[in-house]
Amino acid sequence: MRTTPVFVGTARRVSIFGTVVVIGLAALTACAKDEPAAKDDGTGPVSVKASDSGCDLSRRDVKSGTSTFSVTNGGSKVTEFYVYADGDRVMGEVENIGPGLKRDLIVELPTGKYQAVCKPGMVGDGIRGDLNVAGDAPAQVDTDTALKQATESYQRYVNSQAVALEQKTTEFVTAVKAGDVAKAKELFPVSRTYWERIEPVAESFGDLDPKIDARVNDVEPGTEWTGYHRIEQALWVSNSTKGMEKYADLLLTDVKTVVAKAKVVKLTPLQLANGAKELLDEVATGKVTGEEDRYSHTDLWDFEANVEGSQAAIQALRPALQKRDAALVTQLDAQFKAVFASLDKYRDGDGFKPYTATEAEKKALGAVVDGLAEPVSKVAGVLAKK
Repeated sequence: MRTTPVFVGTARRVSIFGTVVVIGLAALTACAKDEPAAKDDGTGPVSVKASDSGCDLSRRDVKSGTSTFSVTNGGSKVTEFYVYADGDRVMGEVENIGPGLKRDLIVELPTGKYQAVCKPGMVGDGIRGDLNVAGDAPAQVDTDTALKQATESYQRYVNSQAVALEQKTTEFVTAVKAGDVAKAKELFPVSRTYWERIEPVAESFGDLDPKIDARVNDVEPGTEWTGYHRIEQALWVSNSTKGMEKYADLLLTDVKTVVAKAKVVKLTPLQLANGAKELLDEVATGKVTGEEDRYSHTDLWDFEANVEGSQAAIQALRPALQKRDAALVTQLDAQFKAVFASLDKYRDGDGFKPYTATEAEKKALGAVVDGLAEPVSKVAGVLAKK
């Protein structure tokens, strides 16, 4: 789940950035200049000037097909940038853009009306403005067989994970409602594994992600804290499920909604690429720091699941990437292998030891995630090339 810079990420993001641990972004950022977004001639990237009170685009009319939004943060708060379709469905996003930094979003947009949104502080509805897309550019999947097959392959993966997510969450909720603390603790990290593998897909459906996965510091004033982490706190802090029946039912209802939507959502190749990077951001900010599962210390289950989900997206895209940049594929393979190897010393049977890493261990894990994030960040740009 995305984070707030307070922290916790969400301290869940005090990290994807409250203290703000910025792992894996060095190669993706550049200094932002405090000046209005430049006007342009209708071609090239759309410049986005984000600040604590503004979200200025160099143009709000773009052609259908692939667009690049070059976002600079001239404010004092960590910000995010989104392109929303109707119902706040996320077409593309970049999170955790620190003050003075720049990040690019490459996204495929068909003809229609959208909203461009900056979220200073990474909270609330954000600063919104219209974005109009016109033209008749064909979708990438309609002109590239390898990309079409990639999206179909990944959709099958999402469907399989969604089925398991609903099944294991049902088992978890049943244990919570039965007052079986030991069983609920056992099932908590297992059920979350399937959620973490497909979280970018789930995040695209409006407010379902915060309902399911928010940490206490992510909850805005006046909003009730619900979801996995509300129950996690009761299980590990109080060693009880008392009063959690309501939240267990809500969790299962929300998970079923995500599952139903995930089974029919149509994803673009660029969404796969961006989602693979988002999952690594999740690792860098919430899992490596230990902010995610702060009560249970089951962060490494989430860590591995995020990386597995990222790898699944990259593997689906592999045939298309191999044609475009075989060297990048080789680098990706090596870096994924390195990340999984770094997790091996923490394994305990089918799961992991409680995550109570030292600062040196966190730094080492962060470095290996950083090494993977850099080549994964290149994938969208490679796919966007004609």
